[in-house]
Amino acid sequence: MSRLRKSHIAALALIAAVATVTFGVVSSASGITVKAGNLVLVANGGFAPQTLPRTHNAPIRLFGGGKISTTDGSLPPILETIEIEFDKHGHVETRGLPKCTRNRLENTTVKQARRSCGRAIVGKGSGRAIVKFPDQAPIPVSSPITLFNGPRIKGDHSVIAHAHTTVPAPTTFIVPVRIERIRKGRYGYRTKARIPRIAGGYGVPIAGHLKIHRRWRFKRRKLSFVNARCVGGRLQARGRFEFKDGTRLSASFLRPCRVRR
Repeated sequence: MSRLRKSHIAALALIAAVATVTFGVVSSASGITVKAGNLVLVANGGFAPQTLPRTHNAPIRLFGGGKISTTDGSLPPILETIEIEFDKHGHVETRGLPKCTRNRLENTTVKQARRSCGRAIVGKGSGRAIVKFPDQAPIPVSSPITLFNGPRIKGDHSVIAHAHTTVPAPTTFIVPVRIERIRKGRYGYRTKARIPRIAGGYGVPIAGHLKIHRRWRFKRRKLSFVNARCVGGRLQARGRFEFKDGTRLSASFLRPCRVRR
């Protein structure tokens, strides 16, 4: 069981990290809803402040997440792949920010991980899922999630998502997430992930949320992990979600901004 739950929580961490690193992936404070048959995907959140410079990037805070459900109350199909492209009018800053590594996080509780790599924390949140074995009642599982600034992956920035659960046995879960640079029109970054099988195929991720906000000083300058500028009155992202049953959901997400005078 501990191995099954390990895959389960790792997927939760990955989903939440992907969902919120991409500028919130929402269209308004109340969120957006995307449907395919009886499958429903709801995303909500945003960034602050919404008033930003037009010609240079400024610090922002991110908050958001998502939930997967069905119109008839049954368990949704298993999410397998997430790919999100997001606005090029921003950047991730890591100069002077300590990095955390997998080795420092192995076999740690949430408290121990945050103490060991506290200066590398860039976000916090939680995730939820349902494990449904044949002829058994659904088992809800949740876990706190911590995002740490991670080492470069093929030259790109990354974060490491950490989670820990004591059910059914103490287990630590670590998932690296690459923030890839791309050149694709309005989009300048991409986060792509294939969700591992959960509980031997019986686990279904249903929700996750994160807040990302880290400020620090480096060489007498105040820096922020996430930064953006307002061009065209919006920041936007484009997401593609593929499920085990073949269902594919895709949408463009817009979040309005105002130019600072």
